[in-house]
Amino acid sequence: MLNKITVVGAGNVGATAAQRIAEKELARTVVMVDVAEGIPQGKALDQWESAPIELFDSRVIGSNGYDESAGSDIVVITAGIARKPGMSRDDLLNTNAGIVKSVAENVAKTSPNAIIIVVSNPLDVMCYVAMKASGFPRERVIGMAGVLDTARYRSFLAEALDVSVRDIQAMVLGGHGDTMVPLISYTTVSGIPITQFLDKGKLDAIVDRARNGGAEIVKYLKTGSAYYAPSSGAVQIVEAIVLDQKRILPCSAWLDGEYGMKGLFLGVPVKLGRRGMEKIIEVTLTADETAALAKSAEAVREPMSVIKF
Repeated sequence: MLNKITVVGAGNVGATAAQRIAEKELARTVVMVDVAEGIPQGKALDQWESAPIELFDSRVIGSNGYDESAGSDIVVITAGIARKPGMSRDDLLNTNAGIVKSVAENVAKTSPNAIIIVVSNPLDVMCYVAMKASGFPRERVIGMAGVLDTARYRSFLAEALDVSVRDIQAMVLGGHGDTMVPLISYTTVSGIPITQFLDKGKLDAIVDRARNGGAEIVKYLKTGSAYYAPSSGAVQIVEAIVLDQKRILPCSAWLDGEYGMKGLFLGVPVKLGRRGMEKIIEVTLTADETAALAKSAEAVREPMSVIKF
């Protein structure tokens, strides 16, 4: 258990993440920060009142500033506007870049030793904004993307095969968007290659659905976007760090030569421990996967180029 974890943004993703962190007792104090007056305080109080029922002792508090968050070990950034029907993640770029920049600057002032986990979209570019604005090393700025994309991919595969999600091993790399790269060559069911269960046509359909998983939910909700699965993805990363689990999870990380790329955040397998990102794991890709990853990288670089510091 850490001393303090802060979640910036008390909307659906942030509030759900804070509740999950508290219920898992990953920190003594969980702070929710949001500019909306009364919202983080009210949600935090509601969550704290659930503690006697859910049996957790993590104290949840809400704030409109960063004083209460000072000295946080981990800060999860969920702040920003959510997608609406017809919007791409990149449509959120300008508005959310300003928000994440301000958040990261405040985190650097009040919690200079924190590990930042970014959830705000467009994810990979917002990781870049957070790293530049905070001045933190790449080991302490991690994006929650591949964990969510992989969860969607695994859930659709389990549904198609009528098997437990526990038995689906898979990984999705690349940028968090339409160019994400599910690694079919590493997808198995209890170690059995997925190609022994599904033909190319069915696999392609599932891959396409995973790439558009967020948009599918936005279409249903109309006035909001996904939050249960994104909050779970963020908390899985938090848990791996808090418990020093040395888990290898697909996360958005700053590349410095890995996979032949540098100077951008991209979803890759990452070893997570108490210090944050401990290592980027380089796996052998097929020619098609290599080409797809390069295409995904270009899709990330394009919006990055308009960010000015």
